Amino acid sequence: MQFYKNSQDQFRILQLPSTASGGRRCALTLRPILFRRRRRRRRDKRKKMTGRAKRKPKSSQGSATGNGELKKARTEESKAVPLSEVDSDQRDELLQLYKLQMPEDLYHFWDFCKDLCPDSPCGALKETLGLQLVGPFEILAGAHKNSKNPQPNFHLHWRYFYDPPEFQTILLGSEDTKHHIGYFRDTPDSLPSFVGENEAKKGYTITRMGDNVFAAVLLYLLKRRKERGGKKAEGESVESLETQLRDRAETLGLSLEQKTKGMKQRDKKVVTKTFHGAGIVVPVDKNDVGYRELPETDAGLKKICKAIAEARNDEERVKAFGPLQEMITFVQFANDECDYGMGYELGIDLFCYGSHYFHKVVKQLLPMAYSLLKRNLFGEILEAHLSSRSHDDLDQLSAQ
Repeated sequence: MQFYKNSQDQFRILQLPSTASGGRRCALTLRPILFRRRRRRRRDKRKKMTGRAKRKPKSSQGSATGNGELKKARTEESKAVPLSEVDSDQRDELLQLYKLQMPEDLYHFWDFCKDLCPDSPCGALKETLGLQLVGPFEILAGAHKNSKNPQPNFHLHWRYFYDPPEFQTILLGSEDTKHHIGYFRDTPDSLPSFVGENEAKKGYTITRMGDNVFAAVLLYLLKRRKERGGKKAEGESVESLETQLRDRAETLGLSLEQKTKGMKQRDKKVVTKTFHGAGIVVPVDKNDVGYRELPETDAGLKKICKAIAEARNDEERVKAFGPLQEMITFVQFANDECDYGMGYELGIDLFCYGSHYFHKVVKQLLPMAYSLLKRNLFGEILEAHLSSRSHDDLDQLSAQ
């Protein structure tokens, strides 16, 4: 970034990083730099106009939340967990295929399922809970070596319609509701912040299920039992599985809480929940630079999205796009002043809404936000997903 001074004002040229989709660099035009005092005053005025105040006060929001701090927080909570029996070659292969670091609980759960069903670990929970191990587990099972698809994209492997780039599927549930469970990462270079679930047939909501796969499966078991009317309806096999899950997690020192201390610490760093409810985390410094709220409530934004998606003709749709276009302009100003979280939030919300009418805007907003936040891999995942976004045919290993 270069700064130039003259006697009347201050100006800057902001050269933005290249987006994930192209190699083109985007240079903003010269804009006057306002003194810090005037900048704050202008932002305060905008808050009063919009009536939305989603930024948390400094007392409750962690300052200077960098990408590395999330990884550190999760590591400290799980530091007592011993290494699993999975060898280094398999770990390296997973890292090469996904470009994501896998948490140790995934490897321990693989060992656990191999003990339950040595012949078919991926199907170890199918009969008792209706859950199938997929994604990274299929790599550990060697399923990719017999793939019908010569060039599977593992970032699209079991990536459901509403899964944001931060979500990685590891377990499949009911096909009727497109239920699936997966890891949620705030950055590509950090370990997962939690395990969540989504039912793609019902919508975009991501529900948290603990910070490891043992906790998530136990929670799913207990929820399923409650829905079916208690232990008697489930049978001895499920009761035995519950005992084994609890014993193994205790032996490994893994928490079985739905909301751990680390997850509560993350809550303090979440700048906004977004439509999917899992929230987003961006670095915010001591001057509150990093995120600014959208000039619309969630309800208001959904109303705007509905008007666009359900417009009767192109003329109505162009008119309905007006408020959204104004927000995109605000995002450009926010990016200019290093509040990258605003475009990130709007992009995620429009992605969650799901209409193809927003795909072009999402492609403009999110890869740029991920690039500015140094989360480029998420931008790559997003663009690949939007190019083939679907409710069906999600198994990359069986795709022709």
